[in-house]
Amino acid sequence: MAILTVEEVAEKTNKSVKTIRRQIAEGSLKATKINNRYRISTKDYRDWFNKYSNGIRKQSIFDDVDYFNQESKRVNYVDISKMWDRDGWNNPEERNELNFIDLFSGAGGLSCGLVMAGWTPIGSVEIMEQAVATYKYNFVDKKGFKENVETQDIRDSKVKKRLYDSVAGKNIDLIVGGFPCQGFSMSGNRIVTDKRNTLYLDMLEIVDHLKPKVVVMENVPGLRSMLGGKVEEKIINDFEKIGYKINITVLNAADYCTPQIRKRVIFIGNRIGVENCHPQPILTPDKYITTKEAIGDLMKHKEDPLFNHVPTTHSEEMQKKLLKVKEGESLYKNYSDSWKKCPWDKPSCTIKENHGGVNIHPKLPRVLTAREMARLQSFPDDFVFQGSKKWQLTQIGNAVPCYLGKAIGLAVEIMLEQ
Repeated sequence: MAILTVEEVAEKTNKSVKTIRRQIAEGSLKATKINNRYRISTKDYRDWFNKYSNGIRKQSIFDDVDYFNQESKRVNYVDISKMWDRDGWNNPEERNELNFIDLFSGAGGLSCGLVMAGWTPIGSVEIMEQAVATYKYNFVDKKGFKENVETQDIRDSKVKKRLYDSVAGKNIDLIVGGFPCQGFSMSGNRIVTDKRNTLYLDMLEIVDHLKPKVVVMENVPGLRSMLGGKVEEKIINDFEKIGYKINITVLNAADYCTPQIRKRVIFIGNRIGVENCHPQPILTPDKYITTKEAIGDLMKHKEDPLFNHVPTTHSEEMQKKLLKVKEGESLYKNYSDSWKKCPWDKPSCTIKENHGGVNIHPKLPRVLTAREMARLQSFPDDFVFQGSKKWQLTQIGNAVPCYLGKAIGLAVEIMLEQ
């Protein structure tokens, strides 16, 4: 039986190699890995091609989008600068009487920012055990917020019921959620049928049941272009059907005093008939907080596990390689989004933990510590991450910058004051 390579299939069908790999990844085209490369039998190729050429493919939940309300693309920016000094994280007396629930909360970056803005968490859902431990330690054990925090899968109907019961009788002003975005990312195969892409439907179900005044969703900017914008349209349409008018734009965390260039797409919607508000930037690019300003003082800080500041020990050869990397460039040409050296006199490049490929320190021959990453994500120094160092880095890399959460919280408060 003849065997075809991915490249040969792409050439035969006049499709890109990426398209063929995506078909393999979602299971439409059968393939076998031999010596770390995919091989396709002629029979499997013919079976797939007959379906593919006839326009038959695995059905996507995004295929039924038939219209799009252009009003959602209009953005109303509000001035939050006069409220920016508020610090509800350290000063309980500066908290307002507004409540929120955080779905897909992770370690609590978005929650921390909302608390800084004065909000009170009354519920959260997260499936990563280490992130839940971090959330519980910082929000319940240290800050004393009254919520039941445990490792939970949002897809479980029992989990949803426990959440509903825990907030019964409470005023719910806001539900926020950064549903997992692996399938929406610009990197790798953008798999439409990846089951993780439907987790926002679980959020939709919870919002429809609890009916908060406002809903906020965040994700990677790549979501906006996926399937020519159909993903974005589907999400907006679904929330509109349950009574939420949505507006959407991309915000850059550096505009809100975060020492990092990190862009996120932010959906804001409400069911109470007010105008949705996104936060107006606090800083202009010439005033951005730099990496040096954020972590310069930690260069001489002693190793401190309780502070999440444990430098990685590299071999002498690796240290030499790390020192040679130029700012803004990666150690490895094939991994431009990891092992990247942060610029010193500018905001950091996007902080992430990619299977050990963390960001390189601009001045020292090592990668960043968890605390340095946390600083660049605008976490306060008293926010302590639980779990092994590997899991600490993962939690921080996945988090929404706290100051971006704070900016959103202040903007939503202005909305509610309407």
